[in-house]
Amino acid sequence: MRLVVIGSSGSFAGPDSPASSYLVQVPDDVSPDGREWNLLLDMGNGALGALQRFVDPRRLDAIGLSHLHPDHFVDVCGLYVYLKYHPDRAAAAVAAPAAASPVRPGDEPFAGALPVWGPSNTAERIGAAYGLEAGESMESQFAFRSWEPGQVVAVGPLEIEPFRVYHPVEAYGVRVTGPSSLVPGERVTLAYTGDTDACEGVVELARDADLLLAEAAFQEGRDDAVDRGIHLTGRRAGEVATAAGARRLVLTHLPAWNDKQAARDEATAVYAGPVDLAATGRVFTL
Repeated sequence: MRLVVIGSSGSFAGPDSPASSYLVQVPDDVSPDGREWNLLLDMGNGALGALQRFVDPRRLDAIGLSHLHPDHFVDVCGLYVYLKYHPDRAAAAVAAPAAASPVRPGDEPFAGALPVWGPSNTAERIGAAYGLEAGESMESQFAFRSWEPGQVVAVGPLEIEPFRVYHPVEAYGVRVTGPSSLVPGERVTLAYTGDTDACEGVVELARDADLLLAEAAFQEGRDDAVDRGIHLTGRRAGEVATAAGARRLVLTHLPAWNDKQAARDEATAVYAGPVDLAATGRVFTL
């Protein structure tokens, strides 16, 4: 399993990165069925453009949305256009008619409606953002599903478990378990916080994770006057990693105005494991 950072900028796209978006891949050489699997976690503004550098968006197998702030979902609207109007769509539909299913059965593009997992109002929110007219839907391209805490979702060899986290809107962190690319026959776990402040849910999400991908949009001291329950700092992300026993920490969702090294320094002060900074194009192999 590998994590490819598509976008790591917090709250809005930065000059060198789209907003939050992360591609989780199971390469064909470690997948039990010999095909590559592609799971996209979040799709904030700017993500669709950068995603095309790493995978054809038609080869996504599922999308998981942590919550419905624009910097985490709004480029799903662009993906709808990409899937609906791509010039190859008509020819592919003749060969393999689209049909909604929880997982794409094959490796060819357009093998079915793309599963999109998210909060309870995901279909309505994305439809409103796109500007659907009354009676219209996106069901020909997307099969919308709602997260249920404790309910594991299977996408090929990947198992995805959502955890409620602490944010002003309905929000989830996700725990993704799949085959290791480093140790044949073993399974590894990636935990992604989405947006959250410190809470019991995010610690359980990160419990014994091989890699914790944690947002760190706030900085200690600078943002103390902002209401709690919005974002982690580098320090609080490090405290979560320590409490959970996570083996590695990657900090993300860093706004363009942040000093990224300051966030890393905050984390290393309270967490003894390796700490990295997410950036577009960085690949982490588990």
